[in-house]
Amino acid sequence: MKTFRLHLIRHGLTQANLDGIYVGSGTDPELCEEGRRALQELRARFTYPAPSTVFCSPLARAVQTADILFPTAEKKLIVPDLREMAFGCWEGRPVRELVHEPDFARWMDPSHPFTPEGAEPAADFHARCARTLMGLFEYLIKAGVSEAACVTHGGVIMSMLAQKALPQHKPEDWMADPGCGYTVRCDAAMWMRDGLVEAVEVLPLGYLDEQEEE
Repeated sequence: MKTFRLHLIRHGLTQANLDGIYVGSGTDPELCEEGRRALQELRARFTYPAPSTVFCSPLARAVQTADILFPTAEKKLIVPDLREMAFGCWEGRPVRELVHEPDFARWMDPSHPFTPEGAEPAADFHARCARTLMGLFEYLIKAGVSEAACVTHGGVIMSMLAQKALPQHKPEDWMADPGCGYTVRCDAAMWMRDGLVEAVEVLPLGYLDEQEEE
């Protein structure tokens, strides 16, 4: 049976990332110069797939990452549901300030559901991520596209894989460095019967080996 592969990649660094600012989908910073340079270095040192189809979050940092890492892709499809979670009234604030707020601790604790004003409820976010991952595979299966990349956000990747990937791991175990991620695969039977995918590689190829050596 034909297998379909999807390469999930986290966007590169923004100045907000470097400054410790809490940024979701409520703000739209571009890649900073350091972020662009780091992506170019990753692409020069390691091996990325070269699929003809790339799915992408609508946010600038993801679109720009896709342009750097997959410049030869023939089709780049913006998928609104690949956006990061919206953080509402906490959007754009320094994390060093937020950690002192009791409600922020509740927000971080999945056993105590809490949604800050204007934010996307966590349950809605996780449902969106799971639905979107399986929807991307549905597209591949129906279109007969055997391989595609998906440039999105760290929180989206963690949510997708914690819910849908084998082997099973906690969300934090699926954290990816900027410009890095995972290859997952699925066939039509697995998609229809189980609604699950299999994680098979860390991207870019060779990156994990270097991290382990360090």
